[in-house]
Amino acid sequence: MLRSFKLPFLLLIIVYGSHVDTIVAQAKAIPKQMAATVMARTPPAKWTYDEGVILEGMEAFWMRTGNGDYFKYIQKSIDPLIAEDGTIITYSAKAQSLDNIKTGRSLLTLYKVTGQMKYFKAATLLWEQLQQQPRTSEGGFWHKQIYPDQMWLDGLYMAEPFYAEYAALIKDDKAFDDIANQFILMEKHSRDNKTGLLYHGWDASGKQRWADPKTGHSPEFWGRAMGWYAMALVDVLDNFPALNPKRQELLAILSRLAKAIQLSQDPQSGLWYDILDKPKAEGNYKEASVSCMFVYALQKGVRLSYLPSGYAALAKKGYEGIKKEFIEDAGADQVNLKGTVSVSGLGGTPYRDGSYGYYIHEKVVTNDAKGVGAFLLATNEMVLADWTHPGRDKTVMLDYFFNSETKKDQSGHVVQWHYKWDEWDNGGYSMWGELFKHEGFRLKSLPVAPTLANLKSSSVYIITDPDIEKENPKPNFISAADVANITQWVKNGGVLVLMANDTGNAELDHFNQLATNFGIRFNKDSKGKVTGRQFEMAKLVIPPADPFFKNTRQIYVKEYSSLQLTAPASSVLKDKDGNVVIAISKLGKGSIFAIGDPWLYNEYTDGRKLPAEYDNFDAAADLIQWISEQIR
Repeated sequence: MLRSFKLPFLLLIIVYGSHVDTIVAQAKAIPKQMAATVMARTPPAKWTYDEGVILEGMEAFWMRTGNGDYFKYIQKSIDPLIAEDGTIITYSAKAQSLDNIKTGRSLLTLYKVTGQMKYFKAATLLWEQLQQQPRTSEGGFWHKQIYPDQMWLDGLYMAEPFYAEYAALIKDDKAFDDIANQFILMEKHSRDNKTGLLYHGWDASGKQRWADPKTGHSPEFWGRAMGWYAMALVDVLDNFPALNPKRQELLAILSRLAKAIQLSQDPQSGLWYDILDKPKAEGNYKEASVSCMFVYALQKGVRLSYLPSGYAALAKKGYEGIKKEFIEDAGADQVNLKGTVSVSGLGGTPYRDGSYGYYIHEKVVTNDAKGVGAFLLATNEMVLADWTHPGRDKTVMLDYFFNSETKKDQSGHVVQWHYKWDEWDNGGYSMWGELFKHEGFRLKSLPVAPTLANLKSSSVYIITDPDIEKENPKPNFISAADVANITQWVKNGGVLVLMANDTGNAELDHFNQLATNFGIRFNKDSKGKVTGRQFEMAKLVIPPADPFFKNTRQIYVKEYSSLQLTAPASSVLKDKDGNVVIAISKLGKGSIFAIGDPWLYNEYTDGRKLPAEYDNFDAAADLIQWISEQIR
């Protein structure tokens, strides 16, 4: 009997296994396919918040993949709407609509990356609108001029993440109390104590027909409104100062909100209904945008430790439900997102009374920008959730002392620049920093000389491009005490990353006093010179099955100091002439990586300049993997 079933059973395993592999492959392709769907469309020729949600999703994809096409799509969508003087075409400040603020975050991204002032000027128009926005007696923003005394959950997402990001950029710390108060007021007046859910809107005047005579809130818990509020919370926290006391209040609100989201999740499908607390009511339906928004907020909250790890299971169940219920093949390696309610509001003409019957009779459509944008954000978080996160609870410290160049920013503040974590232009390390964060690392900077005490909490210490006098009139040269402290820290188990520059662009004499402790010396030369855009002049091919660069085929390293090695250092990569470009070493329990170039700065990792055949972004990920393996 056993022998007679052996072959069919084996075939069943093979067929079933192949089917499972196909399902897994399709699931992994969905994020890229949805991005392709977006990029195949024509962006609207007007300033609209819907597009802002799409563009934030594309930005998240760009930072995760290093694919410059995603950034170019953002710029292509925004540029037709922005004049050189910063005027925003089709935008009206007189409308005083919080919806108009949303897409300002894409303006800030474009400004930070390109440095073009037209984007900052345009963003400043939106900032100025917020300064003039009418408010309730308690200080809450009206949703629009035509909706006096009304706060809607939607408005928190439309305005507050931009408000926080712009305030952080211009260093206006006093703005953050106001930002927090918007969330506090909204929860105070719209939260239902029994369910924890938030009503769609609140009328401080109590004059609206949709407003409860006693409380002023609207009648129903509309899903997408709570989705906006949840996304706003996790996004605002990105820029909210760690030491501001109101940060803890925001985290407490998020905790209460997450609990309500959990209790309203459909246990079978993992999805959420258009009206959250009435899943069995006639006409109610599972809705795509709220499901995507909740998945995004929960998973991002877990990833950044805003929420307990247990919420990841809810997000995963929700995401699986989204793919099953709402995603359909669209051909041409694209997918559609079904099931998004096109719009729901309160008041206006014709009058929307906020009743259950009103909400469930609004049109449900495919590939609505609000739903697609939320899906992009959700699926990006779920991709990150599947990464291994080897750096969880580890800190990577970037030197801001030996490399301490300064300049004035757009607001006249003196800031450090050149190879910094929060620097998004060509010379910054923001893309590399995002990769570190995606793998679970915390980012820190060290603006003072290294000591055993201030290095102790860090697993990784990166020193890049020590200053010379033409860059910094008073450079901080590496001293004998610095060498001793760093060397001992490495012996204790630290991972040291040394990134120099070619001769004449970095201070190498003192840097070598540190490097030679590990068998490495930066030669005072300049290899990999490039004429114009002849990128092939600085191309370095990675050998097949390379043990260090496991996912990298070829990289670009321009104008670098070659390395001279003695034991215990060893070569990782040489150029075609036999010069050592990259080396590693060991000392005690620690490890060292060295290259004679800043190398992984944005210009050569963000996909905007280098041809697609260069894998510097993947090489950055491989380096992070190697670093993770060295940490004891």
